[in-house]
Amino acid sequence: MRGMVPNDPLTHVSDFQFAVIYAPRKKRTRFPASCVTLFDSLEEAAAAEAPDKKRYAAKVHGPSKSSEGQFIYYLQNWL
Repeated sequence: MRGMVPNDPLTHVSDFQFAVIYAPRKKRTRFPASCVTLFDSLEEAAAAEAPDKKRYAAKVHGPSKSSEGQFIYYLQNWL
């Protein structure tokens, strides 16, 4: 994906993580950090999912800094 920062195995600054994303529309591939809640495991993210409130479990990559200076996460896949 264009703009995605590759994994850094030495520091783990930008890495794959499980999260719940507030997403009014699920067509986006980048989300600001304010819309992302990180979890330690797939099970925790799945348990926190609330589709009625537009909060969906996902695997994300990040954080990465956008050209506008915001921290963003890239969607790897919805869970």
